[in-house]
Amino acid sequence: MDPEPRLRVPGELATLIRGLHPELKRKVRAGLDAIRADLQTGKKLQEDLAGFRSLRIGRFRIIYGITPRNLIELVAIGPRRSIYDETLRRLRQGR
Repeated sequence: MDPEPRLRVPGELATLIRGLHPELKRKVRAGLDAIRADLQTGKKLQEDLAGFRSLRIGRFRIIYGITPRNLIELVAIGPRRSIYDETLRRLRQGR
């Protein structure tokens, strides 16, 4: 049996998650559990964000990548209206 996928959460995202409203925090954690249970659960992103996936959590999205060793790398969490542009900008700046 394969080991459970590990999750890498950058410090800034961990701080963001800790500061969320309790209900939203619960939904984000449930979303992260869903990703760990099935790495392909999120929608494949295209064009400039190809190689990443997005999981819908209400109006929020969790953007993540999967390494060849099944390490889940959290990239961003935020509202749908701005998260894709913000993620692209951060990736171009080298985070």
